[in-house]
Amino acid sequence: MPFKLLIMTIILLVSLNSEAMSPEALKPEVDRALPVVASEKEKNAEFNHDDKELAPDFTLPEVNGGEFTLSSLRGQYVILDFWGTWCGWCLKAMPKMKEYHAKYKDKFVLVGVDCGDATAKWKAAVQVLQLPWTNVQVGRDNSVSRMYNVKGFPTKVIIDPNGYIVKTINGEDPRFYQLLDKMFK
Repeated sequence: MPFKLLIMTIILLVSLNSEAMSPEALKPEVDRALPVVASEKEKNAEFNHDDKELAPDFTLPEVNGGEFTLSSLRGQYVILDFWGTWCGWCLKAMPKMKEYHAKYKDKFVLVGVDCGDATAKWKAAVQVLQLPWTNVQVGRDNSVSRMYNVKGFPTKVIIDPNGYIVKTINGEDPRFYQLLDKMFK
């Protein structure tokens, strides 16, 4: 099975190589990759940040052309989801993220933080995947990823209403969703 995952990842990466990828052209590749990734066992998840630290503030471009500043959400719970279209686990996680966003959207603000994609690919993916939350892009320097010590993808960072990091979850792990249920039910 790992060989099949490798082949599907290569196909997805090659197909996403065009800067002018349209949403219509991206959808078949995402659809083909999701079943392969979804069949793999969840692994390599790690929980950390048990002691609170202030979440670094940042301003990044939004998918709609505006700018987003993290500190503008002070007073609310925030979840940062670091992801990329090149990341099979990230794509696999999107249906569950959409489910939990719909379930608790009045309890937290979800911010998708795209890392490593060309702008056209990122915008096409947001449209094809129909991601209803705030979507921003780090850019080629990955400075925000470094500020949050992102070591793998996806990485989810939960920030409390006072701006402190509650938990960072590396990898796609069901414990992330269990934690949301515990926090927001």
